Amino acid sequence: MYLATTGRRDTPAPPRTAGAVRRVPGTVLALGTVSLVTDVSSEMVTAVLPLYLVLGLGLSPLQFGFLDGLFNGVTSVVRLLGGHAADRGHRHKRVAGIGYALSALSRLGLLLAGGATAGIAAALATDRVGKGIRTAPRDALITLSSRPETLGRSFGVHRAMDTTGALLGPLAAFALLRATTGAYDAVFVVSFCVGLLGVLLLALYVPRQPALGPPTPRVPRTRKVFAALRDRGFRRILAAAGLLGAATIGDAFVYLLLQRRLDLPVGWFPLLPLGAAACYLLLAVPAGRIADRVGRRLPFLYGHLALLGVYAVLLLPAGGPALLLVAPVLVLLGVFYAGTDGVLMALASPVLPADGRAGGLALLQTGQALARMLAAAGFGAAWTVWGPRPALWAAAVALLAALVGGWALLPRDPSAPAAAEEPGAPTTERPTA
Repeated sequence: MYLATTGRRDTPAPPRTAGAVRRVPGTVLALGTVSLVTDVSSEMVTAVLPLYLVLGLGLSPLQFGFLDGLFNGVTSVVRLLGGHAADRGHRHKRVAGIGYALSALSRLGLLLAGGATAGIAAALATDRVGKGIRTAPRDALITLSSRPETLGRSFGVHRAMDTTGALLGPLAAFALLRATTGAYDAVFVVSFCVGLLGVLLLALYVPRQPALGPPTPRVPRTRKVFAALRDRGFRRILAAAGLLGAATIGDAFVYLLLQRRLDLPVGWFPLLPLGAAACYLLLAVPAGRIADRVGRRLPFLYGHLALLGVYAVLLLPAGGPALLLVAPVLVLLGVFYAGTDGVLMALASPVLPADGRAGGLALLQTGQALARMLAAAGFGAAWTVWGPRPALWAAAVALLAALVGGWALLPRDPSAPAAAEEPGAPTTERPTA
C-alpha cells in the first residue's frame, strides 16, 4: 500500500485501482475492533450511571448534571494534550493506549468508590481524561494508515464498528442487571474486564506507527498543537465546524423533546438513543464511500441539513401516530452523524502535515465540542425562559444561518474527483507499514 504526497501535505494519491479502493487497511479494522470492545465497556456504565447515581446513591439531577457537564468539558480540553503528546516523537499508539487504559481503570474506580461522591467524581474524571487523550491519536492513526482518497470509507468502517459497541453495551448492562437483580457492582466488574480486553487488542494488533509522509517544517514543541492554525484551509474548516456546532442542540434535548411531545413512558426513554445509533451504524460506511466519491464538503453540509430536518419534524403540529414522529427523527439523527462525524476528520486530514496530524485533529475536535457545549447551554436557557417550542424555532433559524455560513467557509475539498485525478500533479510514493 502506498501513500502519495506532494509538498508539505498529504494530498490525494495517484489514480486509484479497484483493489486498493475496496480494501480497508488492517490498522483501521484493528482500531475499529478496539473501539467496539471499548464502547461495549463504556456504554455498559453510561447506560446505568444515571440510575446508579440518582436512584441508587441519592444524588439530585442537578448534581448529576453538573458532574456530567464538567467532565464533558474536561474531555474537550484534554484532547489537545493527547494530540500534542502523540505528535511528539510520533507516539500515537502509546498515547492512545494510555487513554484506553485509563478508561478501563475508571470502571474499577467506580467499584472501589462505593457510595463516596469524591471517589465517584475521581472515577468519572479518569474516564473522561482517558477518552480525551485517546481520540485524536486514534483518528491520526486511521489517517496515516489509509490512502487519502479512501479516508471517508476508513472512517466510516471505524465509526460503524464503534457504534456497534455503543449498541451492545446498554443491552449487556440491562441483561446483567436483570440476571443479578440490580447488582451494579457486577456491571462495573464486567465493564472493567471488557475494557482491559480492548487495551490488550490495541497492544497486540495495532502497529506501533504507520509510515508518515515526507518531512515537514519543524515548529516549536509548545506550539505544535496550534501550528495547524497557520493553514488557511484548516482555519476555514475549524470555523465552519464551530459555527455549525454552535447551532447543534445535542441528542439529550432531542430525546427530551420527543418524550414531551409523545408523553413516552420513562421505561422507553433509554431505547431512543439505540434507534439513532442503529441508523448511524447502517449509514456510516455508505456515507464514507459517498464522501470519497463526491468530496467530503457536501456530505458534511448535508448531514447538518438532516439535523435541520430533525428540528422541523419536532416543530410539526401535534397529532398522528407516535411512530410517524419518532421514526423520522431517529433516522435523520442517524443521517446527521453518518454525514458529519468521520467525514469531518476525513475532510480536515489532507490539509494537516503528517507529523502534526493528531494535534490538528484534536484542535478541530475540541473546537467543535466546545461549540456544541455552548449550544446546549444556550438552548437550555432558552427553553427555561421561552419554553421548548420557541427555543426550538430559534435553534432551527440558527442552524439555517450556520449552514449558509458553512457553505461559504468550507474550502473546496481536495478529495473530490476533479482534484484527485488532476493530470500532471507531482507525487512521490512512500511505502506504508
